Amino acid sequence: MTIMQELGTPTALVDTQRMQRNIERMQERMNALGVRFRPHVKTSKCPSVARAQIAAGAQGITVSTLKEAEQFFDAGITDILYAVGMVPSKLPQALALRQRGCDLKIIVDNVAVGREIGSFGKAHEEVFEVWIEIDTDGHRSGIKPEEDALLEVASVLHDAGMCLGGIMTHAGSSYDYDNPAALLAIAEQERAGAVRAAQRLYDVGLSCPVVSVGSTPTALSAEHLDGVTEVRAGVYVFFDLVMRNVGVCTVDDIALSVLTTVIGHQEEKGWAIVDAGWMAMSRDRGTQKQAQDFGYGQVCTEDGKVLEGYILSAANQEHGVLSRTGEPDRSIAERFPIGTRLRILPNHACATGTQHPEYQAVLPDGNIETWPRFYGW
Repeated sequence: MTIMQELGTPTALVDTQRMQRNIERMQERMNALGVRFRPHVKTSKCPSVARAQIAAGAQGITVSTLKEAEQFFDAGITDILYAVGMVPSKLPQALALRQRGCDLKIIVDNVAVGREIGSFGKAHEEVFEVWIEIDTDGHRSGIKPEEDALLEVASVLHDAGMCLGGIMTHAGSSYDYDNPAALLAIAEQERAGAVRAAQRLYDVGLSCPVVSVGSTPTALSAEHLDGVTEVRAGVYVFFDLVMRNVGVCTVDDIALSVLTTVIGHQEEKGWAIVDAGWMAMSRDRGTQKQAQDFGYGQVCTEDGKVLEGYILSAANQEHGVLSRTGEPDRSIAERFPIGTRLRILPNHACATGTQHPEYQAVLPDGNIETWPRFYGW
């Protein structure tokens, strides 16, 4: 076992007590709402985290690349949804996974690719399980619930002998809100749109066994999920400052941080320089357009206590600038001497985690385990 003082910097830390509390909070909510839960593991890309989610009751996982699907399948997880629109060039990779025994689901939101999936599947004697992506909020991809294309895609897949597994949607626009009433409304919009799309398939005699919705804000805001069979969410496992600003967590729920060391000062500017730049934190500035801008991250003591008013205000590749919001701290060198170790809470846990090949998991007794994570695409 390692202890904190033995760790080099910068390094990614996971507070396992907070993480487990987040996992249990979400799973208990899904159980109460009567739906299956399929976590999106792109946030952690870590088998240890995924196993904790499954141990708590999750059923299957969601991934955002086929490389992730391969890695998690190799780690022993078989029920996998690849939740990014399929393109024909990736079908051989998806086929190889299924032929190895992976219960891989793929998604589509247009007729042309639906035809390609059908043709490829027939040519290789493979019945792909395909879900249709639905757009319930104009955020990104998908077919609107009332569009003719929904039935066209479904018919193309059915006629080609593919398995029409269901529909899925992602209320990504929920990240744009910051009050309970608005989050409740977008959660209901997501649910109602997905259920309406499924009903249209049922009305023409097509199957739709899965109705899958999900985002962390809507999963934690929905009052009911009538007609939905499963929920997907990812960032909840660590949370981050964007989610704090959305209003679905507090800083005390954020389980991921970056350990860093003060390496210098610009006293006339009120700066302390740390060894965590954007290569450690990522370039994500997701809080910039929210009510409170945390720069590149919230500064905390080495043991995790928030230092109010101090943020990572700027970042170069390997250097971060720590400063106080408002009036510059001219005594910054005295407050943060060279060698001081700090933690930085991230804007976006998914982006920050991706900068690191492993996590240092801080256990309840203070000891630390190294948790490898999948690195690369």
